[in-house]
Formats: sequence, C-alpha cells, structure tokens
Amino acid sequence: MSLPEVVSREEWLVARKALLAREKEFTRQKDALNADRRRLPMVAVEKDYAFEGPEGVLSLADLFAGRRQLVIQHFMFDPSWEEGCSSCTAGCDEISDGMRTHLQSRETNFVVVARAPFAKIARYKSQRGWTFPFVSSFGGDFNYDFHVTIDESRAPMELNYRTREELRAPEAAKLHWIFDQEQPLEVPGFSFFLRDGEAIFHTNSTFARGTEACCDSYGFLDQTALGRQEDWEEPKGRADDPHDASPDFS
Repeated sequence: MSLPEVVSREEWLVARKALLAREKEFTRQKDALNADRRRLPMVAVEKDYAFEGPEGVLSLADLFAGRRQLVIQHFMFDPSWEEGCSSCTAGCDEISDGMRTHLQSRETNFVVVARAPFAKIARYKSQRGWTFPFVSSFGGDFNYDFHVTIDESRAPMELNYRTREELRAPEAAKLHWIFDQEQPLEVPGFSFFLRDGEAIFHTNSTFARGTEACCDSYGFLDQTALGRQEDWEEPKGRADDPHDASPDFS
C-alpha cells in the first residue's frame, strides 16, 4: 500500500481546509437526513411476540424495560449452530456498559435478539463475557416479520427492503448471491421501536451498510424517532444553511 505524498505544512493546510469544507457539507447533509428519518411515519406492532431471557418468557413491551424507545440488534445465530456469527460477535464485543447507560439516559433500551434457543445464547454470552441483554426469539415469527431470517416457507423474501422480484433485477446484480443460499438464511440488522403508553410502534430498521452508523450511542439515537433529544437537534433555520442541526464552531 502506498503512503500519502509528503508536502510542506503550508501545502498540507491548503489540502486539509479543502477537505474540511467537504466534511462540513457532509455533516449538514447527514443532519438533514437524520431529521428526515425522525419524521418517518411509523407502524403499529399488533402481533404478540414472545422472547426467552434469563427470567423466562418476555414480551416485546418487556424489552423496553420501562423506557420509551427500544433498539434491537438482530444477531445471526441459527438454532442449528453451536456458535454465533463471527461478524456479529465482533460487533457485540464492542458494546460497552457505558454506551448502554448513555442510551438509557435518553429513554432508550438496547437488547440483542437471536433465533437460537436461549440455552445456546446464554452459554455463548457467558463465554464472551457480555453483559448486555441477549434474548431468544426461537420458535416465533419475530425474525421472519422483520426480515432478518429469510425463509420463504414462513414469509416472502425481502432483503434490505427489496422483494424477490426487485432482487432479480439487473441493477441488483451484486445481490443475486442470495438465490444461491440455502434457506433459512440469517442476516444482520437493527430495528427501532417507540412506545406510547401501551402502544408499540416500529419506526425504523437498517441493514447492510446502514448498520455501520450504529457504532456508538449517537449513532443509535440518530436512527430513532426521538433522535438525540438535544437542544440543537432540530434544524434551526439559519440563513446560511437551514439544515444545519448541529452546533457550528466555525
């Protein structure tokens, strides 16, 4: 791999300022996108989903732990496997108690869900030394309804919001690998829920490259309906950029 060009401090500063202008534009675009995501409509969750945790059977409402929002990480762990997905495992190794505390301070709970039986999950969680809640959706419809287990005997194929017909289109050629896979097929992702009284709503799910934003508490909150819940979050209507929703230190 080649190294960057060596230049004078003055030349480096010119190049860095040019990149800074692009970074600021990207930040403004991201703020606008996050605001649009918060304004997405939502869908009422009307099915009674059941999960198993260390205390027994849990409902979707139980996973909120009394908070207004819920972040679920869909962990790839087929019931026939003895270990979880290596990529999901690497991501979960980075989940800290501090990050979960920051989410909880914004009325948001974080739970990992996999389709493997809870006994396998509990053993694997213990081996990894994880402290976050990790529950099983084994035997239920949850994974199929949220399209993280693809099994056309249970639900129509959908991958990152594309139907089977859309996945077969020429413009989706790089996704044609899915037709060579044995079903059921596990895929990763995150889903986000909002509770209003007794009602629960699905507000968002993100898959594929979209999951890369979910790496810290702000990244998760940006995917939720309530967002970061900070004073500068909504666009301020500044004359120079009405979409700049973050504090400007320029």
